[in-house]
Amino acid sequence: MRNNFLRRGWMGLIAGAALVAGAGVLSAWAETPGQVVIKNFMFSPMALTIKAGTTVTWKNLDGEPHTVVNDAGMFRSAALDQNDTYQFKFDKPGVYNVFCGIHPNMKETITVQ
Repeated sequence: MRNNFLRRGWMGLIAGAALVAGAGVLSAWAETPGQVVIKNFMFSPMALTIKAGTTVTWKNLDGEPHTVVNDAGMFRSAALDQNDTYQFKFDKPGVYNVFCGIHPNMKETITVQ
């Protein structure tokens, strides 16, 4: 009985450590300038300000496919499966509205200075 209790405790500790490590990777990715995470049917961050000439990379962490589409038709990714990425270099200042072509309620705004 005691061995089962100890085994469960160690398994819980290991699972918790893995969860924290995974959250750290997600957090580090989203906090890197020019990086956007697609997770839980959301772009994160939902508003991004960058300098002209910056390349933005989107990474889909959802199990469902998503696309990255500019409402003015400047760029459109193919469907991104889990862990796929898409990049676009923003050369000109302006405000760019982005959404998922599969799930149009997913939106973000990129401001290029």
